[in-house]
Amino acid sequence: MKKYRKTDFDVNKIRRFLEPGPVILVSSAHGGERNIMTMGWHTMLGYDHVGCYIWDQNHSRGLIEKSRECVINVPTFDLIDAVIGVGNTHGPGVDKFAAFGLTPAKAEAVGAPLIEECYASFECKLVDDSQAGRYSLFVFECVKAHAAAAPKYPKTVHYRGDGVFMVAGENKSYRRKFKPEML
Repeated sequence: MKKYRKTDFDVNKIRRFLEPGPVILVSSAHGGERNIMTMGWHTMLGYDHVGCYIWDQNHSRGLIEKSRECVINVPTFDLIDAVIGVGNTHGPGVDKFAAFGLTPAKAEAVGAPLIEECYASFECKLVDDSQAGRYSLFVFECVKAHAAAAPKYPKTVHYRGDGVFMVAGENKSYRRKFKPEML
């Protein structure tokens, strides 16, 4: 095995190594208003719970705090311009669906819209905001999931910091090495 020679690294930039999942588009709605935010800071908590960092200056945070729900949408690489555009656009003054050519669709279990152009959409209810004040951490339970049948492993984008994205690459199966109960 290769050994790496390491040097000191800026602790404020460790996310480029630890970001666990794809960039997502979080849609929210409350009181006749809707919004979309780009998010790279999230993590799975068990099989159907997702922890999300939502900054207190983000317009979507207020909508989510009031409605106590959202939709986590998983875009593919072909939506990179919309992902960046939504992330660069702030506040309630812009309809991000119209501005970035995204189509809202009615959800089944929450009031926030799904994004039709995204590969998957997960309708979520806020179940724990006890760490929101201190860490801006919100925990959601997925109550309804929608995903395209193909491709099985879409080209998702993962933010590495500094304006750099990694695109999900080659997949290799190691199923035969796993115990069946661990799959």
